[in-house]
Amino acid sequence: MVTIEDRAQIPPGLPRSNPTQSYWQDPLDELADCRTTPDLPRDADILIIGSGVSGASIAYNLLCSDPSLKIVLIEARQAASGASGRNGGHTKTATYRSFSENVKAVGASDATKITRLEYDTMAAVHEFAQQNNLNCDNLRCQTIDIFYDSDQFKKAQASVAHMEELMGPKAPKHTFHDAEDTAKTYLSHNSVGSLEYESGSLSAYKFTIGILKLALKKGLNLQCNTPATSISKDPDGSWTTHTPRGSLTSRKLILAMNGYTAHLYPRLQGVIVPLRGVITAQRPGQNLPQTGLPTTYSFVHATSFEYMISRPQGTKFEGDIVIGGGHQVAKDNGLNEYGNTDDTAYDEASAAYLRDITKKVFDKDWGADQPEGQCRKIWSGVMGFSSDGYPFVGPVPGEEGLYLDASFQGHGMVLCFLCAKAVAQMIQGKDGDELDTWFPRCYRVTEERMQKQFRGKTLSGAPEPPIQNGSH
Repeated sequence: MVTIEDRAQIPPGLPRSNPTQSYWQDPLDELADCRTTPDLPRDADILIIGSGVSGASIAYNLLCSDPSLKIVLIEARQAASGASGRNGGHTKTATYRSFSENVKAVGASDATKITRLEYDTMAAVHEFAQQNNLNCDNLRCQTIDIFYDSDQFKKAQASVAHMEELMGPKAPKHTFHDAEDTAKTYLSHNSVGSLEYESGSLSAYKFTIGILKLALKKGLNLQCNTPATSISKDPDGSWTTHTPRGSLTSRKLILAMNGYTAHLYPRLQGVIVPLRGVITAQRPGQNLPQTGLPTTYSFVHATSFEYMISRPQGTKFEGDIVIGGGHQVAKDNGLNEYGNTDDTAYDEASAAYLRDITKKVFDKDWGADQPEGQCRKIWSGVMGFSSDGYPFVGPVPGEEGLYLDASFQGHGMVLCFLCAKAVAQMIQGKDGDELDTWFPRCYRVTEERMQKQFRGKTLSGAPEPPIQNGSH
């Protein structure tokens, strides 16, 4: 019998060649295959592996502080070709779901910091995009969580009340709606109620590419299509990273590889575990507003949920529905998606579920499909989940010069940007009282955390199906 522990021990390997093309990567940016220099440099002050939001933001922050740094960033495939270019485009916090669990696990102080970090990251991402004129379909808006299960709705009410009790005026604002108002205002029928709070949407691919371009202007050397095959510690304390194009030695090495981290640092095998997800882009039904819905959505059921954005007016394919989820209908309640890094394909059952769920939740307000068809694009992406439910951010104990910035639990768009800022401060020796005022202690890399083995998602706060053991 195959277990979740078995799936967690599957080596992630290198990112696959020729992955499914995401909605956001059509067309590819001119930076996709960038190599700043024809040859791979042989040395650097700092080497970053991974060109997603994390890697790009770390490079940008470091170069803003010290333009003299020689920073090289390598990417196994094309720029922003991992989770940052393959997600649902949703800057949604939803920390109310896990707030009470976080209080029990790590205490009120860190639970509060987690809530503020996700909210502040969401706000910072949109503000940064606006201030730097990044062309990434940047939109701040409200979001609505539609509940179809009374127990989940009661749990949400209790968790929000707990958050407001402990955080007072610093708690993000949440507003509950009854079933009638939910149907009328948000076109979602047969619910038990809904919850409204701040959110946003954007093209994470374009956002990441935008940060990379800013970093390049400040002196970053970007080397795409350069997979790291292994790393080794040198006698003088530096790190050597081996690639098919040669080796590169750096004083400091940052692994910003999310679900692939264990490939280069095997101590994290079974600690940071990949999980493949599926997302679809759908043309809106003919009864829906054709230029876009005013809010983003989640649909919360007894043991599952979906997350959805509506492409805003004035963007390419305005009004399109981008929705992800459906993990629970994959084989063995999604067991086979753990440890799965094959983003050259996607789970067919999950994709079919996502095509069907939009018609169910909007019902008569969906209407007939567009003449061109309902589905515009289907793709997959690889997330990273940790054994304790928190990211791994910071220096690795006992490994001088090695840093992690990975395992964002499917919440990367409201974690990565400011976690990258924290890593940059740690690298610069600014890991002091100021950082502790806002950065959760439970996100830091510790020996204890690296010894915890994965037993399934934890502290997500989201409804999850029970993991069933499969058969060989």
